[in-house]
Amino acid sequence: MENRASEFSTKKIATFGILIALTTVATMIISIPTPTRGYVNLGDSVVMLSGVMLGPLGGFLVGGIGSALADLLLGYAYYAPLTFAVKGLEGLIVALVYKKLLKETKLPVALVLGGLWMATGYLIGEIFMWGWPAAIGSFPHNVLQGMVGAGICYLLYQPVKRFYRD
Repeated sequence: MENRASEFSTKKIATFGILIALTTVATMIISIPTPTRGYVNLGDSVVMLSGVMLGPLGGFLVGGIGSALADLLLGYAYYAPLTFAVKGLEGLIVALVYKKLLKETKLPVALVLGGLWMATGYLIGEIFMWGWPAAIGSFPHNVLQGMVGAGICYLLYQPVKRFYRD
């Protein structure tokens, strides 16, 4: 029987905490409000990187907790539950697609799919929150944010992977 305690080493728990904080800060540092009650930010790059580095559970927890915490701190508490689900699933999707494809050359595919999920997840949630017109209006901003996050994650991945060994 495999030792499950090794899955939650001190290093991994510390990495989860650092990446949750980094996601929150990256989301808050550049936070550009949009006309559709949301904001464009750089947190997605850390969410995606967390999925690649920590796997599905890490991607989900870092994406969900770090991003929802930023919503709370920035005064968007009404978005926090939706953000927890959407960004958590973004990190999970990136991790699952990346591990399933098993080749670093396919990393961009995993990142783009994660970014597209994020935009689509917000579209679905915002339909219920604000109605079709507002949800459709925020979709291009969310797609742009997802693709910028994917690009930044791709650039960060090479130097980070040299230092992080699971």
